[in-house]
Amino acid sequence: MEPYIVKVIAVDKVTHDTLKISTEKPEGYSYISGQATELAINNATWDNEKRPFTFTSLPDDNHLEFIVKTYPPHNGVTNELLKLIPNDELIIHDSWGAITYKGPGLFIAGGAGVTPFVSIFRQLAKENMLSGNRLIFANKKKEDIILEKELKNYLGAEMINILSDESLTGYRHGFITQQILREMLPHYNENLYVCGPPPMVDAVMQSLTNLGVSDKSVTVEL
Repeated sequence: MEPYIVKVIAVDKVTHDTLKISTEKPEGYSYISGQATELAINNATWDNEKRPFTFTSLPDDNHLEFIVKTYPPHNGVTNELLKLIPNDELIIHDSWGAITYKGPGLFIAGGAGVTPFVSIFRQLAKENMLSGNRLIFANKKKEDIILEKELKNYLGAEMINILSDESLTGYRHGFITQQILREMLPHYNENLYVCGPPPMVDAVMQSLTNLGVSDKSVTVEL
């Protein structure tokens, strides 16, 4: 399929190193909550530098939204995204991705790996179907937590934040260990959803295997 060129509507800060980018939505463009697309900046320098980003908007919204973690020291695509202003153009492609909602369960995210879950939780909230879902969300520091207030509003006590580099009241300290997963597993029905940096995903998947969880129960995206 031919790519689509869309204009940027707005660019806002979400955390100290993540952006919310809102764009036009091409006529007839479709995706499922949890899916992603490849995105590039429409200029002669960066138009071939495609990177995958997840939709955080809802499929029936009249615009597209992406939450993007930036890495300014890398001088790469995400650093260039920091320079975007309204009416700049992006190139997007067809939607894809393994993360789709299959029913209530336990969501496990690390850092920007939460973004596929954002659209899912927003859709479930819209349909009043959040019951039975829980989220374990791992970050380095509190300032790194993407959309903490919104996610907490959706999930309440069913959202467990884990911080590796800070010890704060109300937050677990450390990493997503096998012990933490053992505590959480009795509360899920049959579905697990995992997304985050590859080392975190590998560790979680190994812990789930050790706990006797079938791969068929797990939907995973790196």
